[in-house]
Amino acid sequence: MAKVGALLSSKSLITILILGLVTSACSRGTPPPNAGKPQTVPVKLQTVATSPVEDSSEFVGNLEAATRVDLKPETEGRVSQIFVASGNRVAQGTPIVQLRPEKNQAQVGGAIANVNAARASLENAQAQLKSAEADRVRAAADLELQNQQFERISQLVTQGAFARQQLDQVRRDRDTARATLAAADQKIRAARATIDQQNSALKQAQSNVAVTTEELRETRVVAPIAGVVGDIPIKLGSYVKTTDTLTSIIQNDTLELRLSVPVEKASKLQVGLPVQLTGAKSEDTLATGRISFVSPQVNTQSQSILAKASFPNPNGALRDGQFVRSKVIWDRGSGVSIPTTAISRVAGQNFVFIAQPQGQAKLVARQKPVKLGSIQGNNYQVLEGLKPGEKIVVSGLLNLTDGAAIQPEP
Repeated sequence: MAKVGALLSSKSLITILILGLVTSACSRGTPPPNAGKPQTVPVKLQTVATSPVEDSSEFVGNLEAATRVDLKPETEGRVSQIFVASGNRVAQGTPIVQLRPEKNQAQVGGAIANVNAARASLENAQAQLKSAEADRVRAAADLELQNQQFERISQLVTQGAFARQQLDQVRRDRDTARATLAAADQKIRAARATIDQQNSALKQAQSNVAVTTEELRETRVVAPIAGVVGDIPIKLGSYVKTTDTLTSIIQNDTLELRLSVPVEKASKLQVGLPVQLTGAKSEDTLATGRISFVSPQVNTQSQSILAKASFPNPNGALRDGQFVRSKVIWDRGSGVSIPTTAISRVAGQNFVFIAQPQGQAKLVARQKPVKLGSIQGNNYQVLEGLKPGEKIVVSGLLNLTDGAAIQPEP
């Protein structure tokens, strides 16, 4: 037992000596196997190049049809027929809705009967005028004859060939002919007055026909313009008033978007600027249009200028009331743009890391401040700080510090 204990004590002593030697060596500064070598960060690089850039502003809003008409009836009535369905494309004048016309048809029939009666009375008065004119011609001829007879008998009486009584008889016949002519004139005047009265009655009756016919026409609602029929909220048998909307006719071949442009952009805002439409939840371009109207006034509350952009819609892909995003392109040119993943921000300042050669086949990351412009998709426009041809780090930024060694990945 004593020998075993002595052996264990010897081994423990040897172990302690070895540990002491290692500790002593470390305390004298002997480096570990990889000590002193800088850590290399794997990154992806991208060469800065000139690319097309644009100065633009984004807006949101709802598209509006350039022409839209809400149809309301001109008279009250019950719907007896609906000629179209929602979504139908109709031409101008196409019947849309028919109201029950029974009462109006009866009124039109009565008015037409009154016209016929007035026309018959007028024709009768015209016939009476002709008869009176013929009677006057005869009366005038008879008076002329009586005047001649009176002159001849007067001479004969003066010469003593006839008695005075003969002259009195001729004078009486002449006076009778004169009275007959006067009566004929009076009859003509009366006939003409009757004609004037009947003409007035006929015009009044014709006016009544026009009014009742128009009222009958108002029971049929037609499309005032060509376009697409909107929603039809009424049903057959519905009783509608003049304030009710039957449906709408929409011309969606061209749609408009109202834009409230900040007054700071007033110097750039002008008719003809290109505008791109994108969907509410996608980046796909739906249509390209142009500014078609710029208001001459500024909204005093929002300090903005109303502008309208028009978009052709030949295929009907756009809809009235559709919510869209738009981009007004103020200017296009060439410049430098970099991915958003290359940007790091420190204390409100934007930086990028550029790959800079150091030593033999070594690269280090150098932090460089940049001034950014607008964002276009996934890229920022760089206004200052970078030149084409420089290589920037686009991944692995979280592991980088200024001057850190980097290793480009394929």
